[in-house]
Amino acid sequence: MTGAAVGDWTRWPAPAKLNLFLRIVGRRPDGYHRLQTVFQLLDWGDTVQLRLRDDGRVCREATEGYAVPEVEDLTVRAAKLLKYESKTPLGVDIVVEKRIPLGGGFGGGSSDAATVLVALNHLWGTGLGQDQLAVLGLALGADVPVFVRGRSAWAEGVGEVLSPITLPPASYLLVDSGESVPTVELFQASDLTRDAPPATISDFASGPCLGNAFEPVLRRRSEAVATVLDTLAQFGTAALTGTGGGCFVRFDARADAEAALARLPDGMRAWVADGVDVSPLHRALSAA
Repeated sequence: MTGAAVGDWTRWPAPAKLNLFLRIVGRRPDGYHRLQTVFQLLDWGDTVQLRLRDDGRVCREATEGYAVPEVEDLTVRAAKLLKYESKTPLGVDIVVEKRIPLGGGFGGGSSDAATVLVALNHLWGTGLGQDQLAVLGLALGADVPVFVRGRSAWAEGVGEVLSPITLPPASYLLVDSGESVPTVELFQASDLTRDAPPATISDFASGPCLGNAFEPVLRRRSEAVATVLDTLAQFGTAALTGTGGGCFVRFDARADAEAALARLPDGMRAWVADGVDVSPLHRALSAA
């Protein structure tokens, strides 16, 4: 039993993530880049509302500030993919309460899609296992599996080879530079380092910042990203997340992160969030 009837709305978290480092260590024969990164899940993000339908239709309701065309929306694609794979006769209405900035590298679209897969698997009673859902998620995007599995993780491959990792408690000051560069364009950049030496989990745990391969590329291309990184550097080690224009600084104490937030120049779009090892989505699923 799912606990939700046709026509009832349910609400599910879609947490943001940070890439605590990101390096490219080579290319696969198919041309895809081989990555290494650590995904830190956060206690802050979007909310996805789902309402079961008995007519089999998958519909997304428009919301203010969420301008993704429905045909391109990963939440719609995720629902249709799960429906196709499971052969369920049920449908769903989808509403996304958007907080994670689009194109910022915080994983919003991927997390929304993963939430639809995980929550609908429960609501529709389709019974797919986590491994099956992760495979479906990978077809939607390289970052979707980490949200499906719901654990902060060391990641390799294209980001889908995941090893759960327990990270020290931390709070993060997040800033959206407003810069959104197509990921494909960044991967094609001539000045991108694609042959970094592989790191190990012990390298990461020892403390030195391993950096983000895309940070110097974006610094040279975007004055907005460079300005945000330089501003954040007064508080600690400023870093880029993912391949977007989102930046962050880590703090041991939330009060210090909030104090830094208060000192940012007016007009910067910023938040404070705490790192979590287990996704809020999976906590909600356990409660359901």
